[in-house]
Amino acid sequence: MKIAVIGQSLFGKEVYKELRKDGHTIVGVFTIPDKDGKADPLASEAEKDGVPVFKLSRWRVKGQALPEVVSQYKATGPELNVLPFCSQFIPMEVIDHPKHGSIIYHPSLLPRHRGASAINWTLIHGDKKGGFTVFWADDGLDTGPILLQRECDVEPNDTVNTIYKRFLFPEGVKGTVEAVRLIAEGKAPRITQPEEGATYECIQKKENSKIDWNQSAEAIHNWIRGNDKVPGAWAEVDGQKVTFYGSTLIDNGVTANGRPLEICGASRPGVVTKAGLVLFGVDGGALLVKNLQFEDGKMIAASQYFSAGASAAVVLTEEEKAFAEQMRAVWQSILTNVSQIEDSTDFFKSGAASMDVVRLVEEVKLRASSCQLQNEDVYMNTTFQDFIQMCVRKLRGEDDEEELIVDYVEKIINNMTVKMPHQLFINGEFVDAEGGKTYKTINPNDGTAICDVSLAQISDVDKAVAAAKEAFDEQEWGKMNPRDRGRLLYRLADLMEQHQEELATIEAIDSGAVYTLALKTHVGMSIQTFRYFAGWCDKIQGSTIPINQARPNRNLCFTRKEPIGVCAIVIPWNYPLMMLAWKTAACLAAGNTVVLKPAQVTPLTALKFAELASRAGLPKGVLNILPGSGSLVGQRLSDHPDVRKLGFTGSTEIGKQIMKSCAVSNLKKVSLELGGKSPLIIFADCDMDKAVRMGMGSVFFNKGENCIAAGRLFVEESIHDQFVKKVVEEVKKMKIGDPLDRSTDHGPQNHKAHLDKLVEFCQLGVKEGAVLVCGGHALQRPGFFFEPTVFTDVQDHMYIAKEESFGPVMIISKFKSGEIDEVLRRANATEYGLASGVFTRDISKALYVSERLNAGTVFVNTYNKTDVAAPFGGFKQSGFGKDLGQEALNEYLKTKAVTIEY
Repeated sequence: MKIAVIGQSLFGKEVYKELRKDGHTIVGVFTIPDKDGKADPLASEAEKDGVPVFKLSRWRVKGQALPEVVSQYKATGPELNVLPFCSQFIPMEVIDHPKHGSIIYHPSLLPRHRGASAINWTLIHGDKKGGFTVFWADDGLDTGPILLQRECDVEPNDTVNTIYKRFLFPEGVKGTVEAVRLIAEGKAPRITQPEEGATYECIQKKENSKIDWNQSAEAIHNWIRGNDKVPGAWAEVDGQKVTFYGSTLIDNGVTANGRPLEICGASRPGVVTKAGLVLFGVDGGALLVKNLQFEDGKMIAASQYFSAGASAAVVLTEEEKAFAEQMRAVWQSILTNVSQIEDSTDFFKSGAASMDVVRLVEEVKLRASSCQLQNEDVYMNTTFQDFIQMCVRKLRGEDDEEELIVDYVEKIINNMTVKMPHQLFINGEFVDAEGGKTYKTINPNDGTAICDVSLAQISDVDKAVAAAKEAFDEQEWGKMNPRDRGRLLYRLADLMEQHQEELATIEAIDSGAVYTLALKTHVGMSIQTFRYFAGWCDKIQGSTIPINQARPNRNLCFTRKEPIGVCAIVIPWNYPLMMLAWKTAACLAAGNTVVLKPAQVTPLTALKFAELASRAGLPKGVLNILPGSGSLVGQRLSDHPDVRKLGFTGSTEIGKQIMKSCAVSNLKKVSLELGGKSPLIIFADCDMDKAVRMGMGSVFFNKGENCIAAGRLFVEESIHDQFVKKVVEEVKKMKIGDPLDRSTDHGPQNHKAHLDKLVEFCQLGVKEGAVLVCGGHALQRPGFFFEPTVFTDVQDHMYIAKEESFGPVMIISKFKSGEIDEVLRRANATEYGLASGVFTRDISKALYVSERLNAGTVFVNTYNKTDVAAPFGGFKQSGFGKDLGQEALNEYLKTKAVTIEY
């Protein structure tokens, strides 16, 4: 068809483009004149295509159509007028001229909300359903017959902007084009609008958008969001008009802690909090406003009301000055009507519109991708000088974010001052647990208390999950530019490296890890893990899949890898920081948000990590840390309906309970790294010295508190005695003592209950007849020290041959020469399957054994050789799912298949 497009704006531009794609001929575009030397987007697009464009300031005077304008219009010969968005009054001579008449897009479900502010009133009235109508134009105001309607749900915190971007714009373009298609096919209906339910509301302007405080909180919230961003709901505060933006309803039970703010006419003062300005309705309900704008056009975060303008200007470096000049050129290219961009040039007073804001934000990203602006940042910094200051602060990581307040416990230890957070970390803040509940975390070296730590309660879990959910849903952490997410994780790894000695010291005093090992492995591998997964952020991708074609049409099928949402992570006490890193790095890289429960006995490095993550720039709510009991915090995370994935490392017994709870609650995705009884087979043809050295490491590494520790060594009979002798000689050389002493080989066990279990384990071994060669006792000294222990002549039926000690206990059994399959049968005769190992110089034998060992990891002529790039996880009752490597990402992603027919 030959179509005249009458209207303006980006919406009009997209409708125009889609109509051309559909094969229609656009005979003319009738739009508004240029503003400040800039053409409307619809006009620019049509001019680019060579379509006649008529920029008309008006179509009629005193109610009478202008003959010359009507003649220009008729000369184009349209068969249909399409009015996608039009702010002008179009005379009936034009409306009725084409063969098919005229159709208009209207952003409400007619006959409800006739008039020019339909979206505003949809929200102001609190409608649960919204949508749009394409109708046949007549001489009434939005009263013509309905051609097509589409509806959508209105979310409780929708604004004009969010519902327009989510539904009214994209679906409205499609609906308008579909309406034209129906007309072309002769299938377009004309449904008379019912009078029942019809409403007409006035145009929302600044003068009639003042807030009436004599209403419920929900009604006030609807009024504010219904006027957000144009014209803006306002009230008198401190003698001036202040406009409110970004309203959300909040729970009635939430206590607003902050500074009171008197508002003229309000039933009670508002409260300026860290989250924004809390307002109240006459019903006692509350709402939160995020941004405020003053009469001079300056916009600020509501949380900064009492400190606005307090910060001093930053002095730019040479590199920052170069960036400023680049941005001056960008402003000049946007504000073409301004001869020169001065520091005082105001973006909006110089003629910029909302589309220019979008462009400016994108231009900044192109020149400084680490400077992530929101549209609000431009509205809050309207002069060039303020804009540059804001950008530079963001680039420096000093972008007026709330200062992180940390109530440290400080200790001078290990030749440094260690500063340890000790509160829960929820939604970007360190806070006390409900009721101020605490417990003492103990230094295993001497049994003394390190400090009191906040003890999370169920309500704290719910707050943390809610914060993580909001961060995922509202802040769109998962939809952040993946490279920017990667840069944040790199920055976090850099901060961890800067604090590595402090982290290692905390790890040593909280878990008993030898400092040098903590520095290299506990902390060192944690840093490597975050760097590794930071690199994966922009490499997560789906695939294109060939499928059978739906002839005569064709199909395209592809997959998307998407983040899951809120993930709970529950970690053990043997590697407090490293276990956090193994799971959290992959989880965050995939775009999820996290609620993590560290082991109750080792919470301190997790809390220090939370501080560093906040300082690295992770948005609020993305990471939450809850020290507490497994029976309370862990169970609530397993049961919580908003948690969509749970990653757990710990005992098989607890893993089974978690899996059951996750299934019963909401069928959470689960990955489990559980217990192990890893076999190590040492053949007579091994390198004996290496086998002894590695064999000792397989058992005594990290004082035996190692999930992949060799729980049982099978030594070929011909070298058994020699092997045992050499091991005992080396054990006797090991220095047991203070983990901060650089010469210490073997530190204390993690906690008293574990020490007691090791004593009991060894007593059972002796009772069953195993030969205790050395060790087997707790040391009679302060702290939780246990001797490195060696048992021989251990038979397959014995308790110590089947169960995990999780301590420095070497269990040695013989096997006869040539009985490879028999020793494999014995090695696999366990319900565990986490790791295993083999020492031999015969490569064929090594490959044969590694193929038949039923474990998630097989070490050949080495042990404990884990790497951030290699997947780690077990078989059987050692769990399922992988940490580390590319496979770990799949634990925190969901795969969506998309099939398109064309």
